[in-house]
Amino acid sequence: MNVVVVEELTKIYHTGMKKGDIVALDRFSLTVEQGEIFGVLGPNGAGKTTLLKTLLGITQITSGAVFINGLPPSNPESRKKVGYLPENHRFPDHLTGLGLLEFTGRLCGLNQNDIDSRTSSLLEMVGMDKWANMKIKKYSKGMLQRIGLAQALIVNPEIIFLDEPTDGVDPVGKAEIKQMMKTIRDEGKTIILNSHLLSEVESVADRVAILSHGRLVKVGTVDEFTTRKSQYEIEADFGDRLIEIPEEIGKKISLSTNRLIVVLKEERNINYIIDQLRLKKINIHSVQPIKVSLEQSFMETLSQKEAETS
Repeated sequence: MNVVVVEELTKIYHTGMKKGDIVALDRFSLTVEQGEIFGVLGPNGAGKTTLLKTLLGITQITSGAVFINGLPPSNPESRKKVGYLPENHRFPDHLTGLGLLEFTGRLCGLNQNDIDSRTSSLLEMVGMDKWANMKIKKYSKGMLQRIGLAQALIVNPEIIFLDEPTDGVDPVGKAEIKQMMKTIRDEGKTIILNSHLLSEVESVADRVAILSHGRLVKVGTVDEFTTRKSQYEIEADFGDRLIEIPEEIGKKISLSTNRLIVVLKEERNINYIIDQLRLKKINIHSVQPIKVSLEQSFMETLSQKEAETS
């Protein structure tokens, strides 16, 4: 089930200046499924935050359409079960962490019993129960991110928009927030994650989309981004034996006494390689697709896009 649908979305900021208008999103289409962590990636100015704001009705669209659970942002019902942690958020610093959650709960129409129940469990969940009665103005950046995540979850939302949720958080806190996101996802909820920390996105996201200059460049699973298509690493007892690969099958990248790396014309050709090794009575330990980091795949995707448009 698609809980978020974006159809030919365009957002233009009219500057009134000689340099012209700014096209933040350009005929952008996308779907997000229920129960997945969906990462939105792109360089600064790619349109990531604008996308989140249009979905939430914070920014008016120029053309196209967006829907949350089948409803447009113009309908307040679309946001009833939505949580949002914005980037560079500003909470009233005279409030305590507990006070912020209670205030947010009242704004969202929760009754006092629900507010009391939710605030208690959320403060413990984000590790802020010890500082619940401390004024927000005394919070560190990491504490602000934790309490911000808690306020985004106060209504027990079905969809959570997180814009740089681990910004300024220490390594232990980042690991805890990532685990929270996985737990939330496993409950059947949907998370849309905007982050410049690609290694973190890689470790939690189910699918990712890359934006560049307001356009969708590529979308797919993390495995699809990080697996080198038709490239394999084979660990086996090669010793000093020569391994020849016919040109129509592929080519050999490197060969050592215990490792062979090949690039194949077609994925299925790996079966030919395995059959040949068995005929030579070579003991095979493992056959694995070559993996790269999401960051490397991201950079290569952007470079390829730039080359196509230049």
